[in-house]
Amino acid sequence: MAFKPQSEDENALSEINVTPLVDVMLVLVIILLVTAPLLTQSVHVNLPKTAQTTADVHKQPLQVGIDAQGAISINKNAIADLATLESNLKTELEKTPDIGVHLYADKAVVYEKLAEVMATVQHAGITKMAFVTIEH
Repeated sequence: MAFKPQSEDENALSEINVTPLVDVMLVLVIILLVTAPLLTQSVHVNLPKTAQTTADVHKQPLQVGIDAQGAISINKNAIADLATLESNLKTELEKTPDIGVHLYADKAVVYEKLAEVMATVQHAGITKMAFVTIEH
């Protein structure tokens, strides 16, 4: 068997033809563009009308704040120390047994201060506590 060199025409046929691939991709894009608006439509219903109600302000969680200097406040009212914080929280817990606390802490607050406030809230008997943050 003798080695026969390939001609230039045979080399050209060995390349992949991408035209059918592009055609298929364009068809898929068109299908996507046509069906996407149909997916966002919702079922149209006639909703019933009810009497207007107001939010229960007594069930609002307490806002406990710690500023950058470590000063504590409840609902924007300054608190002198952790003992006062605990007594105020116990008073609020007696009024509303299922009350919660939203904890607002400056990002410059020392972790030790934050841990002390959290322990005081738990020692007062409040089990519902959430940290309030902002999105960027």
